[in-house]
Amino acid sequence: MALKNKIDLNADVGESFGAYTIGRDEELLPLISSANIACGFHAGDPGVMRRTLALAQKHGVAVGAHPGFPDLLGFGRRELAASHAEIRDYLVYQIGALQAFGRQVGLKLQHVKTHGALYNMAARDKKLFALIVETVASLDKNLILITLAGPERKKIETLAAAYGVRIAFEFFADRAYNPDGSLVTRQEAGAVLHDAEWVKQRVIQMAQTGRVCAKNGQEIELQAETICLHGDNPAAVNLAQQIRTGLSAAGIAIAPLESFV
Repeated sequence: MALKNKIDLNADVGESFGAYTIGRDEELLPLISSANIACGFHAGDPGVMRRTLALAQKHGVAVGAHPGFPDLLGFGRRELAASHAEIRDYLVYQIGALQAFGRQVGLKLQHVKTHGALYNMAARDKKLFALIVETVASLDKNLILITLAGPERKKIETLAAAYGVRIAFEFFADRAYNPDGSLVTRQEAGAVLHDAEWVKQRVIQMAQTGRVCAKNGQEIELQAETICLHGDNPAAVNLAQQIRTGLSAAGIAIAPLESFV
């Protein structure tokens, strides 16, 4: 029997910039239930943000802000020595920009998911994570904050509850895991997964059992409400199709977070 009968499938989208196209958003968006839209700091630009919101609206996909470090050159995947005050301002600037674009077309943000290095730093540093929770609460307490699933689930839920913020824990379908529940660094071979059948099977395993195999073959506990695909993964569209097929066959519906978190 499945651990869950409903789960969210999200993807990082809106990462093109100017004349440069990254990802296959037009093909990917119809296959997901929630979209994490880049807000111009690590990727994206105002026009891309507007067009991505329109695509999400067309396909009935819930939308969220995907704020990161101001690092276009490094795609937001490099850790920057920014103060907490600076990070708070980065978050407000980016989330606020997407909120404004959303208002123009009648879309309200469902969630916030920090990007890349900022996401990974917050997973390790509870003071930084608390800052992110506090900032999200100050903007809109109805926003759901997405964070890495792992062994400290109860502590994270308790911290967020103190600010009145809901948490959705995330499993990365196309990333390898270390035995401690952290993501294998992208500098390591095999960190990003491309085999659609393998990805599908591990997603089903996670949804049904709350467990997944780490890179050393050890099973670790990972309970998640949302599954992530990276839009810049060339295999993303095929992976999304396979995941949808596999979850449907397992009796698990794909639905946006706001419908069950």
